[in-house]
Amino acid sequence: MTYGVRWAWLGRVGFQPVWELQEELRRRVQAGDAGAEAVLLCEHDPVITLGRGANPANVLLAPEALAERGVDLVPTTRGGDVTYHGPGQLVVYPVVRLRRGLLTTLELVAGVLVRVARELGVSAEWRRDPAGVWTERGKLAACGVHVSRGVAIHGFALNVSVDLSPAGPFGLIVPCGLACARVTSLVAEGASAVPELPALAARVGAGVAAALGGAAWQDDALARTLAPAGQGAWS
Repeated sequence: MTYGVRWAWLGRVGFQPVWELQEELRRRVQAGDAGAEAVLLCEHDPVITLGRGANPANVLLAPEALAERGVDLVPTTRGGDVTYHGPGQLVVYPVVRLRRGLLTTLELVAGVLVRVARELGVSAEWRRDPAGVWTERGKLAACGVHVSRGVAIHGFALNVSVDLSPAGPFGLIVPCGLACARVTSLVAEGASAVPELPALAARVGAGVAAALGGAAWQDDALARTLAPAGQGAWS
């Protein structure tokens, strides 16, 4: 059965508003509104998020010190440990009913990220444990979800051009609680002609929405729900 899923590029936006939007959409899907299903894509302001099973010791600075550096610290409902979101990273949030189960849904989303990475010249693969999209050099995309009454929120974070230096944001945490695992990005992997994030988001969003729904369309109105009054969509 083909039912269709919309996608939307939200631009650069804080973590909390997008989380609230996901929860709102999930409530509508749970109430029977299949048209509320969506793939949300964005670039976040700097934030460290804690999964349900996160070890606080994997955050290497106190909240006050993080705040001085302009980095928020947010406990979340997703699975997994500690991760970072920020500039140079494409975050993909599928808010969908799990018609084919959680693992299959994750594999479908990861499959799109793997395909896009390979089209850009980066060899990548989905791994179940530790969950994520990996290259030989490290984790390219982290994932973590939360499921309630058969509907998932949260999702994947694809490192595009994020700062991976020791002094960069990933130096503030033990990523995903894996002390021995490296983090990598499309740029670090030598990807060719990496599109700007809006163009990359369109490529990924259309692919993920089609993989999950069989049909996909862009919904600019979703982006406008997060824009400051009178300013149109985030860009």
